[in-house]
Amino acid sequence: MSKFAIDMLNGPIIGAMATGSQNATTGVLVLAGSSGRVDIQRAELFASAGTKALALQWFGGPHQTPGICEVPLETFILAIDYLAARGCQRFVIVGTSKGAEAALLVSIIDPRVDLVVAISPSSVVWGNVGPGIDGVSWPERSSWSFEGKPYAFVPADPELTPRYRDGLVSYRSLFEHCLQHEQNAIESAVIPVEKTSAHLILVAGGDDALWPSDIFARQISERRQRHGLSVELVFDAEAGHRVLLPGETTPRSTKHAHGGTDAADSALGNAAWQAIVKHL
Repeated sequence: MSKFAIDMLNGPIIGAMATGSQNATTGVLVLAGSSGRVDIQRAELFASAGTKALALQWFGGPHQTPGICEVPLETFILAIDYLAARGCQRFVIVGTSKGAEAALLVSIIDPRVDLVVAISPSSVVWGNVGPGIDGVSWPERSSWSFEGKPYAFVPADPELTPRYRDGLVSYRSLFEHCLQHEQNAIESAVIPVEKTSAHLILVAGGDDALWPSDIFARQISERRQRHGLSVELVFDAEAGHRVLLPGETTPRSTKHAHGGTDAADSALGNAAWQAIVKHL
């Protein structure tokens, strides 16, 4: 049983709120990736640091897109509004994978975001993962929209097939191919991280088998540094896509290769947490 107050939310905001202190003024928005789970365990970890942490369901719920397809970024801004209405004055977004992609974009739109923790992030916008609100998955569309307008994205190459690692699908080579052959699309779809005033903590493993988050994280870091903006990169060459913060027991996918090892994923997560708590 959790030692924190957990409020399950099923209204306009769907998810779970973990409160470390009723007087907490730091609100943390926790965004999982394409698993779509409500990451209560991670919200509890941030609550243990004295924050109010909202693990958000941002697709797949009632009145939401079934997949990650033209997801309105207003979904996340509304969640920040929810935290603000509960006494939070400082806002942190912790996103993993596709959730990190969203976190970076939201921080550009919403100046209230003070810190983004982007775990296994992307430096560009990609196409949809699953169907949109209309139930249609193909032809490919953007993952995100804002004010009704879809974001430019890097399209997938339908002629390519993924590789396998330990019997599981690895998409890394497909993303690497796009990085090498879709320069025009990349220029339009790059996430302009120089436009956010938030501090960025980037967390990536060099053995990420799902997508090349290590390359993405370095691209984000270099872009920030070129503009003289604050950024931290926490990296472990042996870790994979699944980063385990202290105490987390997130299971591996049974379909998709994550890379890394339990020990390396936990080591990276522990190093990331040490960087994160300094800013909470």
